[in-house]
Amino acid sequence: MSSLPDRHTPGRMAPIPSRTPVVPPLDEDGLGGTLDDLVGFHAGIDQILDGIRLLALDRLTAKQTTNVLAALTGDSDGVSVVTALGQLVERLTNPDSNPALDALDAVTAKDVQVLGERYRYELTEYGPHEHVAEAAARIHGA
Repeated sequence: MSSLPDRHTPGRMAPIPSRTPVVPPLDEDGLGGTLDDLVGFHAGIDQILDGIRLLALDRLTAKQTTNVLAALTGDSDGVSVVTALGQLVERLTNPDSNPALDALDAVTAKDVQVLGERYRYELTEYGPHEHVAEAAARIHGA
């Protein structure tokens, strides 16, 4: 039996199919491939990748999207996932916080530490955070 009415009656219409767009799968040449290439380095990295995959494939609302963008790249206080990643690199390259670097000679250890500190500083201070903040503002204002 058809779900369409047999004749037009005001206020009575055919059912509207769902118009909710489907979240597309990840592109193997883009984010999906990158995530797949990074699996297996460490359980902590795998958990980060799972979170990225969930965010990429979840059906987010506009508000959730702006909140996720702010969490990823920073708010007015500079708190973000990017900041946390920079701080993690700084910690992993510091012989005082990573015993795996104890075998390095003093000069190499100091060079590695300075490179990690520079990475964190440049990532958090000079990263293109304003682009994502502008995108979030436009989503919020729409």
